Amino acid sequence: MAEEKSRKIVQKIIIGCVVVLGIAVFRYFDVGQYLSLDYLKASQAKFLELYLENRLLVVAAYMGIYIAVTALSLPGAVVMTLAGGALFGLVVGTVVISFASTIGATLACMVSRFLLREWVQDKFGDRLAVINRGIEKEGAFYLFSLRLVPIFPFFVINLLMGLTRMRLFTFFWVSQIGMLAGTIVYVNAGKELAKIEFLSGIMSPGLLISFGILGLFPIAAKKILGFYQTKFKR
Repeated sequence: MAEEKSRKIVQKIIIGCVVVLGIAVFRYFDVGQYLSLDYLKASQAKFLELYLENRLLVVAAYMGIYIAVTALSLPGAVVMTLAGGALFGLVVGTVVISFASTIGATLACMVSRFLLREWVQDKFGDRLAVINRGIEKEGAFYLFSLRLVPIFPFFVINLLMGLTRMRLFTFFWVSQIGMLAGTIVYVNAGKELAKIEFLSGIMSPGLLISFGILGLFPIAAKKILGFYQTKFKR
């Protein structure tokens, strides 16, 4: 028991050091300046030329950076998604970004689980228990709905789900499917990068409402199905 506890402490220290180092590198080299809309638009032609010269290398480097940014919950995922659309086009961009964002999100969820879960469990055990009951009751539908509603910040969902008992594999495949619609919207917007002035302009109120309705549909359908099943059994 003591050996297992020591092993977990060492794992937490290692993961914590990696996270702190990654954030420190991001801040020290001011990587954020390269993840801005203005920089992306100014460098679009240069990046496109580089991509045409070595497609596989650029895709690999892009995915690595995207995964790191997402895993560390750093700002810039939206701009990188637009960059992917501008560089790779709709089909390749959607595939690349879909996997990169899901892998990064799963790593962020794992980091949150390893570093924060026990502390939150001790401090806010009752509140976390309510969330866990919601996950157990609705299962994948709960996360799927959150992923389809873009008004909830991407990184917040990753961190909060890490504090629940949801399996990482379930988190991965539900996120992969649930984020696909939003990914396509942003990748497609990236194709028209030169015309984008503000990130907020990508999502219109009508589109947000549509995503919201779509996100609530799985849980509503499950409730209705459960109601009819209960009524039929009677």
